[in-house]
Amino acid sequence: MNNLRWDEFEKVDLRVGTIISAEIFEEAIKPAIKMHIDFGDEIGIKKSSAQITDHYDPETLIGKQVSAVINFPKKQIGPLMSECLVTGFTQPDGSIILAVPDQKAVNGSRLA
Repeated sequence: MNNLRWDEFEKVDLRVGTIISAEIFEEAIKPAIKMHIDFGDEIGIKKSSAQITDHYDPETLIGKQVSAVINFPKKQIGPLMSECLVTGFTQPDGSIILAVPDQKAVNGSRLA
């Protein structure tokens, strides 16, 4: 495993946001959910897609807070321009469990 320098880690802008809309990403090659995530007034609302259909339904995601990297370049995923990378943990079966705060956090809060 390569060691990461502190100055490299500081470049990753990992923030908390609240999912305000979610729906099945019909056009995705692998099953996925597309989301709009509110990161607060300073950052605003960003779009993303995540392959999390094994454990989550769009309806249950509304209002859930997630952590996401917001400073990667935008990425075109089919018809969706993804603006952030929602984080999660890969399970042995390949499914993803979202990385979430264990208490309500202010949208836009940065990982410290």
